[in-house]
Amino acid sequence: MIKKYPNRRLYDTQTSSYITLTDVKQLVLDNEQFTVVDAKTNEDLSRSILLQIILEEEASGVPMFSTDVLAQIIRFYGHAMQGMMGSYLEKNVQAFTDIQRKFTGSAVGGLDGKAFSPEMWTQFMNVQGPMMQGMMNNYIDQSKSLFVQMQEQMQSQSKNLFGTFPFTPGAAPTEKK
Repeated sequence: MIKKYPNRRLYDTQTSSYITLTDVKQLVLDNEQFTVVDAKTNEDLSRSILLQIILEEEASGVPMFSTDVLAQIIRFYGHAMQGMMGSYLEKNVQAFTDIQRKFTGSAVGGLDGKAFSPEMWTQFMNVQGPMMQGMMNNYIDQSKSLFVQMQEQMQSQSKNLFGTFPFTPGAAPTEKK
């Protein structure tokens, strides 16, 4: 558990030491489970800290998200589709992770079980990148098609459900004199 104090410092209770966001990022990279809580209220601040790490990553180096993508994500907040969008993004990131594992898993076999270093991953992607991009494009196309089908099905169900009511969509009510 990591405690966040009012002075904005993070304290790792396992190592009994103060840590930085860089250290928390390393915990994420190492697949370590952790929770960040407010030292006074015990409120879970894990998401806030993770978003802060993403913000720092986006601000430095090569950003992962374009301005258009960020604007589109913001537009979904408060929209009826917000929950569905979150689930959709989560499933797509998981699919990408699964594809990455599949590629590295088959490639690691030829390396006597050694893990890929960032340099090896770059070399691998130079060779396998186009094929992986093709797989992701196919997945995204399928996902988009399923989303459109689901939307059409929802519209059809709505028409069937509300079609029994005695009103004409788009027609203004007439006043009685």
